[in-house]
Amino acid sequence: MELELEGADLKAVLNRLRRAQGQISGVIRMIEEGRDCEEVVTQLAAASRALDRAGFAIIATGLQQCVIDIDSGRKNGADTDQMRARLEKLFLSLA
Repeated sequence: MELELEGADLKAVLNRLRRAQGQISGVIRMIEEGRDCEEVVTQLAAASRALDRAGFAIIATGLQQCVIDIDSGRKNGADTDQMRARLEKLFLSLA
């Protein structure tokens, strides 16, 4: 399954990933500075949520592309079953 992110979808995913990157950098800095554990964990949880949201956005885009492929008749039954299994595995990897 090839992922094609474009336009607003691409911008949204990249923004989420950049946010997570900034939050992870913040967590590292907080640990190096010996900051309060509760503050570190709160920031780490925010980074985790940002990564999860980016992952779900990518999977949602993949699902949309699969539906378009199936509707256009480019996928046969075996391909559809394989695609469903792969998407299910992706969803579970984020759970």
